Amino acid sequence: MQLAAFVPTSSTRTSLRALCARARALLAVTCALLAPCPAFAADLTVSAAASLNNAFRELAPLFEAQNPGTRVVFNFASSDALLAQVARGAPVDVFASADEETLDRADRQKLLATGSRRTFARNALVVVVPADAKVRPSAIADLQQPVFRRIALGSPASVPAGRYARSALEAAKLWTTIEPRAIFAQNVRQALDYVARGEVDAGFVYATDALIMKDKVGVAFTVPTAAPILYPAAAIAGSPRLDTARRFVDFLLSPQAQAVLARQGFLKP
Repeated sequence: MQLAAFVPTSSTRTSLRALCARARALLAVTCALLAPCPAFAADLTVSAAASLNNAFRELAPLFEAQNPGTRVVFNFASSDALLAQVARGAPVDVFASADEETLDRADRQKLLATGSRRTFARNALVVVVPADAKVRPSAIADLQQPVFRRIALGSPASVPAGRYARSALEAAKLWTTIEPRAIFAQNVRQALDYVARGEVDAGFVYATDALIMKDKVGVAFTVPTAAPILYPAAAIAGSPRLDTARRFVDFLLSPQAQAVLARQGFLKP
């Protein structure tokens, strides 16, 4: 039995051409999706203390403009948490801490690039209360009053602001009185949020943090600290973008960067 040859009709040919056109379009879209996305020449990862969030986000586009092809990627947390990440090998290029002690520990662990460390800012510790608070303490001794039942501060075990607060309370011989009332936060911004939401009666934060929520918290007084609150930064040893990391650290001391930090409430180191 001989099979008849298939002769497509004009309508069949049209349908086949349409089908092929759709297949080509689908293939083009698939190839586009599978193609690698254009990447920056270098993503610079900066791990920074939570209190630097606003200032560093403002600084990033300024640094990127001076270093075409570089994008700054941030990781904000408490300084101790960031150090632990770097020590475990997290892909970090620059580490900026809210205290000298944490960077000293990083240095002892050989995590910092030699000669890259710079101190770029200074801060102050303050006690804040909710904006609508009816009672405000005027000195650290006033926190003993029964009205201050819940007091927020960063955990002294892992947050520099918490260590500064505990040290000030110990110097005033008040730590054993205040500790049972303490609500410990994972970072200084969390302590600020507790006060802003009225979940606590007072809190220890940095002056720069109080400034960003001045409509929700009020500064009651500045807390004297035994040592100045300094912010150091350094490039991380072994960073594949070490030259760029060093430039970022140096940039923090530039007049342009210092102007931004001053506008955010930071003081010169």
